[in-house]
Amino acid sequence: MAEAIQQLILDTLDKFGTIQDTRTLVLPGHTQPAANHDSQIIILGALNSLASREMITYTTQETVSHVLTPEGSQIALQGSHEARVWAAVPFKGEGAPMTPKQLEERVGADIAKIGQGRAFKNKWVGKEGGGLVKIASEIVDVTQLEMREVDSSGTLKVGEKELAELRKRKLIMQRKGQWFTVRKGPAFSTSIVKPETDLTIDMLATGSWKTSTYKKYNFDAEGLPTNGGALHPLLKVRDEIRNIFLEMGFAEMPTSSFVESGFWCFDALFVPQQHPAREVQDTFYLSDPSTSLPPPEAYYSRVCKVHEHGGYGSTGYRAPWSDAESRKLLLRTHTTASSAAMLWKLAAKCRGERDEDLAGEAAHPTPLKSGDDGFRPAKLFSIDRVFRNETMDATHLAEFHQVEGVVADRGLTLADLIGFMRVFFKKMGIENLRFKPAYNPYTEPSLEIFAFHPQLRKWVEVGNSGMFRPEMLEPMGFPKDVHVHGWGIGLERPTMIRYGINNIRTLVGHKVSIEGVEKSPAVRF
Repeated sequence: MAEAIQQLILDTLDKFGTIQDTRTLVLPGHTQPAANHDSQIIILGALNSLASREMITYTTQETVSHVLTPEGSQIALQGSHEARVWAAVPFKGEGAPMTPKQLEERVGADIAKIGQGRAFKNKWVGKEGGGLVKIASEIVDVTQLEMREVDSSGTLKVGEKELAELRKRKLIMQRKGQWFTVRKGPAFSTSIVKPETDLTIDMLATGSWKTSTYKKYNFDAEGLPTNGGALHPLLKVRDEIRNIFLEMGFAEMPTSSFVESGFWCFDALFVPQQHPAREVQDTFYLSDPSTSLPPPEAYYSRVCKVHEHGGYGSTGYRAPWSDAESRKLLLRTHTTASSAAMLWKLAAKCRGERDEDLAGEAAHPTPLKSGDDGFRPAKLFSIDRVFRNETMDATHLAEFHQVEGVVADRGLTLADLIGFMRVFFKKMGIENLRFKPAYNPYTEPSLEIFAFHPQLRKWVEVGNSGMFRPEMLEPMGFPKDVHVHGWGIGLERPTMIRYGINNIRTLVGHKVSIEGVEKSPAVRF
């Protein structure tokens, strides 16, 4: 159909040189000229296609016409409301006057209500004995004549005031239309050849590209609107928690080493080599390479000794030490492995050693008196990925994020840890906290942190914390009066609570809603 209309336009131009008014065209399959609005819309599509190939040019002419509303169409067929009221009542003196109730039963309530007033105004009917009678011997239903004129021609030869009155009565409505004047373009032809939009390998091989016609590029076209980038809800919550740490004076630890050795992930933290967390059911081990480079020799020796035989006030685990177990490579199960490495460097630096000297540090740290060891307090945090050999379900993943913070200073106590936790969680919008004693291999005492969830109406665990053990800190070289407390929380669980997500698999992975990411609001604790 579209090509047939295009051909009709081209043939008409070829014959007459111009088309002054497209309303005179008779479209294929029609017998009447295309004078109505819908026909001109179809013609416009054909004109745009031809104009894009510079085969024609056209100008648009605007028209304004009127069409009947459903009520106006009814008046054109049956007469106006006032005329129908006049026709229903008897002549004066020729019968009993018609009561308003009888009139409603005769012509309908709506027609009677509207028609009475206009019939009285026109002096067509009058009152007699509580009823209505005709007082005009004959009438001219001007409203019906006007509706018929609009219906046949779309126009009405009256003033704007009369048209406004008819629009106010909702008998007619205005409709804008358009028609077109068409002329030949610079590439005019009566042959419709669809232009090529791409240069193909077949055209290059056959040489047909030399004689082909091509569609011009429209460099002024705006194209599809581009979508801006959007932060994932996890990143929004991560950024807010990071800001809280920075606001409290913390420095961010480097945590890019996803692969760690068993030494840094477990041994340096005083986790026994027989601990269940080191089994393949809980930890991902690497097969190639499977073994780490040797850890710092002197520090490794001290850690081995405190595990196997005790020291620093501890009896140790009194279990055989396995060098092979310590050298295994694995995907880190917590970012505390990075914290341990940072604390070891902090302890070494407080004795004035440089990073390049750490591998050859003394077998036994030189005991120094408190205050002359160069120790400086430190507050460190990290937010990064960890890996556990978990069965994935609505609340567990094999890969997730851990938020961790450590504070190292002289004379820290458990009360300092609890107070700090209250301040930290208050900045996250959580004020109702409880602390429960717990066990961790590398902290003593240890506390689980619970918060009251107002939506769930119950206490839920939000973190774990504790004071790092002397068996972990003193082999690093820290003075005895330097204590370190640390804590950790997950990133996914607070995000799920903040955004009302009940299945962690819709937060990360292939089930994530891209639209949900784009429309997720910013988070403020």
